[in-house]
Amino acid sequence: MKILVTGGMGYIGSHTCIALHKAGYTPVIYDNLSNASIKVLDQLEVITGARFDFIEGDILDKAHFKAALVENNIEAVFHFAALKAVGESTEQPLRYYQNNVSGTVAMLEVMKEVGVNRIIFSSSATVYGDPQYLPIDEKHPISATNPYGWTKVMVEQILADNCASDDNALAIALRYFNPVGAHPSGLLGESPSGIPNNLMPFIAQTAVGKREFVSVFGDDYNTPDGTGVRDYIHIMDLAEGHVAAFSAHKQDSGFLPYNLGTGQGYSVLEVIKAFSASSGVDVAYKMAPRRPGDIASNYAEASLAKEKLGWTAKLDIKAMTDDTWHWQSKYPNGLE
Repeated sequence: MKILVTGGMGYIGSHTCIALHKAGYTPVIYDNLSNASIKVLDQLEVITGARFDFIEGDILDKAHFKAALVENNIEAVFHFAALKAVGESTEQPLRYYQNNVSGTVAMLEVMKEVGVNRIIFSSSATVYGDPQYLPIDEKHPISATNPYGWTKVMVEQILADNCASDDNALAIALRYFNPVGAHPSGLLGESPSGIPNNLMPFIAQTAVGKREFVSVFGDDYNTPDGTGVRDYIHIMDLAEGHVAAFSAHKQDSGFLPYNLGTGQGYSVLEVIKAFSASSGVDVAYKMAPRRPGDIASNYAEASLAKEKLGWTAKLDIKAMTDDTWHWQSKYPNGLE
């Protein structure tokens, strides 16, 4: 079965291509390379032994997207092609709504036209806004605190409405918590352009000497050590969660949301300590004031995925930091 992977050259998309191949599916990558390297294709070939078909294209280009679906006999779409920096989304909201929301609508219109009615959507725990209770389950109220989060909320609503109007349509929204880590080979990992938005790549770049220190925003939260607690999930566990969701539901229809997380939170200082152990580098950090909008704790209730998909996260914080360091030390400047 051929599956079109939009944004398949990016961090989560590329690792999911590995999991798809391992499970016997054939990924076809569709990416505009706006935030990814063409060299990912070579790394994927070394890891899997297969050269995946790659189409350079934008999801807003309906004619090109249609040709990709038809010419490759695509049966489902895994959709990762989104802009994803929270801070940038507040500065460029229209760009985020255009790409993430309008782009997905354009895709769905084309998919409907050619009879491809199954989509796995890369959503986010940001759709829960400020947590009203912990752990967060799929019944938690939906909201957002920034334009990036709102794009995920809006696309989920669009997918649900589309499924309600079409008995044959399947849309699975996978709500991630904090993806980290890298492929255990060290050949593929997260390589953010510019200053990292997320904790783990910032720690990794500090350990490898690219950053002077890690800023820890807030040490007075109501958590065991005063720093923010988050649910981190290894990228390979996350990738396999996508395949498990599709395999469990590919003959079904309707809109189905699932949390993908570990159900366990780690504090900022715990992650820094774990990374220091993995790297053998005493990662420097400095305390800084809280950031507006940050919350004390956020972690998943992921039992629905275990029950319905037979999926649970297997890899612990040590595997997350070990594999991140393996990648970062091998490719300190990413694939470029």
